[in-house]
Amino acid sequence: MAGTAVLGRLTWLIAEVVDIVTETPRVKTLALDVPGWPGHRAGQHVDVRLTAEDGYQAQRSYSIGSAPDGTRVDLTVERLDDGEVSPYLTDELRRGDQIELRGPVGGYFVWEPSQGGPLQLVAGGSGVVPLMAMIRTRDAAASDAETRLLLSSRGWDDVIYRDELERLRGDGLAVVHTLTRSQPPGWTGYARRVDAQMLAAVGPSPAQLPRVYVCGPTPFVEAVAEALVQLGHEPHRVKTERFGPTGG
Repeated sequence: MAGTAVLGRLTWLIAEVVDIVTETPRVKTLALDVPGWPGHRAGQHVDVRLTAEDGYQAQRSYSIGSAPDGTRVDLTVERLDDGEVSPYLTDELRRGDQIELRGPVGGYFVWEPSQGGPLQLVAGGSGVVPLMAMIRTRDAAASDAETRLLLSSRGWDDVIYRDELERLRGDGLAVVHTLTRSQPPGWTGYARRVDAQMLAAVGPSPAQLPRVYVCGPTPFVEAVAEALVQLGHEPHRVKTERFGPTGG
């Protein structure tokens, strides 16, 4: 209820599109300038509202992918074929266009450099977006917190932020991919869904008391969280953020 009360005090802001970056064939990042933006923490999200000429409105929530940086907010959006909002955001928006957003929202699924590590980040597809905000925040703060990202994608061309993750790895950041549907020639990495054995091999041990963040589709998040608890991680240290298969 406290979260609802806080949300009620947030006002809709006008955001201008200043850049659009193609991440994968189905995913784009919208770089927005938001005058009056109060700032955010890595892991938070915003509500986006679109209003048609006839007054019809549609609203969706999207995680913030950028580290806190003045009035700039980056939203990474995956196009859903049956979506009501995502096709417009990914296919129709152009630089200079404006949309309404409200936020930031959420105080549970967040990380700040002062919290330290180690961090275990586990993402399915576009679930990497709020985790990338954590990685970028870590980098901007020159944090040495040990951080391990396990990212599950359908194929190599579907890996969101692929090139940037390659550049950032090292200095305490490990990035491990698993490709569940197709793999490029010569692929030697994981080629299956995330399971307990993979989590044990990739992540820090429960004895290190890592801060664990899991984000992705609901079935993915539930399976990963259950496996982590079975491995000995304390349930209250495993924070989850999930999204359903419909909407957008």
